[in-house]
Amino acid sequence: MKVALFGRNGQLGSSLLAILGDSMEVRAYGRNEVDLADGTRLRETLLRQEPRIIINAAAYTAVDRAESDADTARRVNGEAPAVMARVAGEIGALLIHYSTDYVFDGTAHEPYTEDSPTAPLGVYGKTKLAGEEAIRAAAGAYLIVRTCWLYSNHGRNFLKTMLRLADERDELRVVNDQIGSPTYARLVAEASVQMLSAMSDGQGFRTERSGVYHMACQGSVSWHGFAQRIIDLSGRAARVRVTPISTAQYPTPARRPAYSVLSCDKLERGFGIRLPEWGAALRQCLADDHGLA
Repeated sequence: MKVALFGRNGQLGSSLLAILGDSMEVRAYGRNEVDLADGTRLRETLLRQEPRIIINAAAYTAVDRAESDADTARRVNGEAPAVMARVAGEIGALLIHYSTDYVFDGTAHEPYTEDSPTAPLGVYGKTKLAGEEAIRAAAGAYLIVRTCWLYSNHGRNFLKTMLRLADERDELRVVNDQIGSPTYARLVAEASVQMLSAMSDGQGFRTERSGVYHMACQGSVSWHGFAQRIIDLSGRAARVRVTPISTAQYPTPARRPAYSVLSCDKLERGFGIRLPEWGAALRQCLADDHGLA
């Protein structure tokens, strides 16, 4: 089965490539191969390959830079998914697209469901929501997977940043008033492959299962609590202090949701998938790469 995978160099895309590469004919694209800001070339690439599955694990994820580079963010996060969805409908392919907790404003006090009202705070969230809306408006089979606080042993992410800084400093100052669910990208990739398999009916894809699904590790914690657990589990706690600070003490160009915990009940009901508790997943991630611990 032919697969077109975008975002091959990202933490999620690289995990997907590692899993799918043994069983499917995967053509993986990074930004050097296909710039998602170029919708014409993206369409030509997909029509030339004619994949059965299109996976979009790429995005403009520079949340702060997006505030001053809204046009690029719009083309990559909003228009590129629209192109993928239209082509998928034309050639009968399944599209799986990854979205974000940033489509919510963070004012809730209980986990967001797939039907919770969206109200993104900044350009990144608004453009990601535009991509979702374009996919839902197109014909064809699709899965929109919203996830949050992704980390892994690959690429740039909070886990690797904390470990690097912990080797350079004796104090880490981390915000304690933003709450979410740290999610190991490898687990998202594995669960996504389960979803892809369940979408197939042997001849085509089960369009009745198309929709938006939340996928995140269970439980919640602040960025400070996450950082503290990273330092503890990596054996650095004796020499590194993790100090809690408020969001106001660490201003950024883009506003972040103060609360972005996702309810994953729909995913469990529809596909029988439930990711582990976030702390257990962190232990697994560190065990998967002994060089980090």
